[in-house]
Amino acid sequence: MSTVRILSFAVIWILAGPALSQSTVWAPTRPVELVVGVGPGGGVDRTARLVQKIVQERKLVPVPVNVVNKPGGGGTIAHAYVGQRAGDAHHLEITATSLLTNNITGRTAFSHRDVTPVAMLYDEYLGFAVAANSPIADAKGLVAALKERIDGVPIGIATSAGNTNHIGAGLIAKAAGAEVKKLKVVVFNSGGESMTALLGGHVAVVVTPSANLIPHMQAGRMRVLAVSAPKRLAGALATVPTWKEHGIDAVVANWRPVVGARSWTPAQIAYWEAVFAKVVASEDWTAEIERSGGVPHFMGSRELGAFFERQHGEFRAILGELGLAK
Repeated sequence: MSTVRILSFAVIWILAGPALSQSTVWAPTRPVELVVGVGPGGGVDRTARLVQKIVQERKLVPVPVNVVNKPGGGGTIAHAYVGQRAGDAHHLEITATSLLTNNITGRTAFSHRDVTPVAMLYDEYLGFAVAANSPIADAKGLVAALKERIDGVPIGIATSAGNTNHIGAGLIAKAAGAEVKKLKVVVFNSGGESMTALLGGHVAVVVTPSANLIPHMQAGRMRVLAVSAPKRLAGALATVPTWKEHGIDAVVANWRPVVGARSWTPAQIAYWEAVFAKVVASEDWTAEIERSGGVPHFMGSRELGAFFERQHGEFRAILGELGLAK
């Protein structure tokens, strides 16, 4: 090879070097926002603040990390806020199943195909509870009541019709052999409001992420009839049977993924995948998730994208039976 050609290749390599480096290495250079679609104190908000605490205490990123609350619209406001920032990996949303259900029910045209999947953090299964003085004694009693008169059992959920709580209730109504579209669901602005309504006798049952029920169950104010998990949960909910134990296939998780706007680079995805892998491996994370009844379920970007597609099909099927799919 001639000296001229060798020098030419050397010049090309030198000029390309910075570009190659920039395409394979990325890190945030300004404060990062963890956006959540609920107000302070909500389930997703608590998750975001735990992530924030671990990231900052362990110095997993070189810049400040702030939790930004964008409540309203069942998560649609938060989705829109992050979605406007294509290619910007300084804004991440910790979200939930509303990412899929809002689109299926026609609340928004925004869908899981409009985001960059980053990582799945954990699953939070649903609890079905009644007040301590309820005539519905157990899970079989709830099925029997729905079978006898489905519109006579008002069920409280939060925060929007067609969400995972609604899907869980629909699956039990279906198992009861009732006409699913007649299910009487009362939608509240928060899980706290739905539980207050239950204790006040305004609804007969509440369906909510199981962690919300632990304090009420321990205080003797509520009975948790069943959980929508594939097997019994650990910790405070270990005594609560699953629907599968009653012969009902109702496994529904209110999972917690992290997404970004569209058009992230592979380097941006890889950076945040690595950060969240360290978060979920920490002792603080494991202890808190177990305490609150969550189940570890970490996935990276590629696997999460495929998971979204599968769940979208499953959710659309039951929401169609509920008459809510658009």
